[in-house]
Amino acid sequence: PKAHAILFTSLMNSENPYYITQAQTLGAPLVRKFGLEALPTAYLVIGEGTSAWFFGNVRGIPFDKPKIAAAYSLAAQYLGMRFVYLEAGSGAKQSVTPEMVATVRKVFDGFIIVGGGIKAAKTANSIIKAGADGLVIGTLLEQTNGLKKFTEMVKSIRR
Repeated sequence: PKAHAILFTSLMNSENPYYITQAQTLGAPLVRKFGLEALPTAYLVIGEGTSAWFFGNVRGIPFDKPKIAAAYSLAAQYLGMRFVYLEAGSGAKQSVTPEMVATVRKVFDGFIIVGGGIKAAKTANSIIKAGADGLVIGTLLEQTNGLKKFTEMVKSIRR
């Protein structure tokens, strides 16, 4: 493959051990075989009702409970994970709140990724200012004028 690295994720708030450690056990030999750098990542689903929540059998972290996300993130750091991905879910009606990002940033020393429900430059900007290091923008690009909105978002963040 042409990839150099992979987010090696553990869906920490899943109620199914398959997504916490078993899928990773199955995938680890392939990561090694292809010589990919494994980026140890805590994958945390925020909220409910998205495909990630449903298929991951997740106990979703409520949007208004940032201390729970912070506790998971700190546990991830103590387990040696260098990345945290706060995921509202693809096409989520609401994005992870800046308050949650800021609360996680206070305790987590690694790279914070935020995704799901980010539809406007203003939202992206506030999440970055709150302490996120990276954003995942997906569904927006599939929509009418999505590329234009994405370009505006990038320009807004770079200012």
